[in-house]
Amino acid sequence: MDLFSAARRLRKPFVVGADASEELPLAARGLIGDGFTAALVAVDGAVDWLCLPRFDSPTVFARLLDWQRGGQMAMRPTQRPFEALQAYDPDTAVLETLFEVPNDGTLRLVDSMPWSDDPRACIHELHRRMDCLGGEAEVEIIFDPRFDYARDTPRIEIGEHGVMAEGSGGERLALSTSQRLDWKPMPNGGLRATVQLRSGSPLWCILNWNASVIEAVEAHRPYEHLRVTRRKWREWSSRLTYDGPWRHHVMRSAITLKLLMYGPTGATVAAPTTSLPEWIGGTRNWDYRYTWVRDAALTLRAANLIGYPQEARDFYHFIRDAVDADHGLELMYTLDGGAVPDESELGHLRGAFGSAPVRIGNGARDQVQLDTTGAVVDAAHLFERFGGTLPLRAWHKVAAIIEDAEQTWESPDHGIWEPRTGKRHNVHSKVMNWLAMDRGAQLARGFGRVDLAERWEHCASQIHADVVARGMDPNHGHFVSCYGEHRADAALLLMPIHGFLPDEDPRLVNTVAWVRSELGAGPFLYRYRADDDGVGGEEGAFILCGFWLAEALALQGDLSAATEVFVAHAEASNHLGLLSEEIDPTNGALLGNFPQAFSHLGLVNAALRIDLALRLKDEGSAKAPHLIGSLPRKALGLG
Repeated sequence: MDLFSAARRLRKPFVVGADASEELPLAARGLIGDGFTAALVAVDGAVDWLCLPRFDSPTVFARLLDWQRGGQMAMRPTQRPFEALQAYDPDTAVLETLFEVPNDGTLRLVDSMPWSDDPRACIHELHRRMDCLGGEAEVEIIFDPRFDYARDTPRIEIGEHGVMAEGSGGERLALSTSQRLDWKPMPNGGLRATVQLRSGSPLWCILNWNASVIEAVEAHRPYEHLRVTRRKWREWSSRLTYDGPWRHHVMRSAITLKLLMYGPTGATVAAPTTSLPEWIGGTRNWDYRYTWVRDAALTLRAANLIGYPQEARDFYHFIRDAVDADHGLELMYTLDGGAVPDESELGHLRGAFGSAPVRIGNGARDQVQLDTTGAVVDAAHLFERFGGTLPLRAWHKVAAIIEDAEQTWESPDHGIWEPRTGKRHNVHSKVMNWLAMDRGAQLARGFGRVDLAERWEHCASQIHADVVARGMDPNHGHFVSCYGEHRADAALLLMPIHGFLPDEDPRLVNTVAWVRSELGAGPFLYRYRADDDGVGGEEGAFILCGFWLAEALALQGDLSAATEVFVAHAEASNHLGLLSEEIDPTNGALLGNFPQAFSHLGLVNAALRIDLALRLKDEGSAKAPHLIGSLPRKALGLG
């Protein structure tokens, strides 16, 4: 109960009302996973998002995208309304939900997916245990799988140890229960059962993907798996090297980023969900269950900074295996390095909060985003600076993409934000190509390629001069989004973070102030003005950009403002410390796919930056809080 006492002090309980048709807010969920896929568990006891057997597989439960048709597996009190509290077992991805029912017992639900950080040991199971902690309470169990994004309602058979759902394509999902239940069909599909729980007699429910038979719960060894999963998560978490003032937030972000990594290949999904709207009722709904190389590189860069070099190593094995020397670096890949599917719409699904369309696949796969190389090379440089050794084959792939960037940096591209209005000369993309050359030159010397180092240093100088000459507003002394256009772009905040110019340079100071004045909404920040990106509709403030702002302010020495911005974003997380892609600045509602790797890596980087700045200040040092790998060298004539 101590776990929930702490949660109750920090957050108010959710009240789950009498109307079961009322959608829960996006934030009312926790994340569990096994290194292959992840599930969202809502505060009403429903698993309402799960793709099996991996992140980008079709859904088996998708109530999140259609409250009536999507499907769910629920364990919860029958009496409504009730209060619900959620908390993670500390330093793990084991989620606990406490239900408090007026004039009845108190129930605790424990959810986990067996995990040992060994992809060979993955068993594709989800384990749920409901305990009555006092008194007596009636619990309902709902088993309503809808395969293939709810296009296939499976046939369900009742057996001795539970039930089995079989889809038209032969997919099978077994639900084993520790008590024999009296299952009844529900009007709109699926089965429902109720059971009276008393203290000391827990109810286990085990979901098992592609099972041949319904096994007894004992055969799944749930107690042993729960112990191992807790222990392995705590062992992994103990490697965290950050011990600053926001350790709780950084720890939860690290675990979340780990949950978004696909164990067999080292790839990282941008988010485990698709089509969660960037604005309620809008059409900015995209599938993020793939590996954007830039996002993954930034994620692993953050992991390296807080003590997780193995994850970074695994990512470069993915780069080694996925990048085709003849075709170069793709913008995004599937989890095993394949081509991302064509974008299509699922018209039969209502969409989360009525926000259609629901999309699978991603049309941005064919865009040109020239900033990606810089993120990959910078992360590789940091990996080596932290004692890692880039494998020779991986180095060859990295060198090849740097050489491609040499030939293409002068070209226009679509840019980091994936507008659908064509290509521009994006300043951020040019800066990231400069970064690729600068960091690539340092890597090349480590591999004995002085010729490449000198060539890339020269190219870095060319790019730098071009950006300074063409990427500024000459009348106001700040950088702009694109050559020849007077538009603000939050990605410009990466210029001080990557050390494009000295911290005190007035052009950087002016740029940070201008971006904040143009795109700010209190402590939050929009990534750009979305009225001309070819998509249409509104969107929320972009959480990653707010963390960039906090870092930029810390580099400029404004620690008070940096801390204020950081804290506002960290506290915008849900009751479990999870962040989505965007936020509505007017009411704090989380928006977009959830949870989002971008947002959590941003939190990690900003926490490190501000913590370093605070320590330098305490020591009386005048040094700026540059993290390893962020200082410019020959490109600025400083080295």
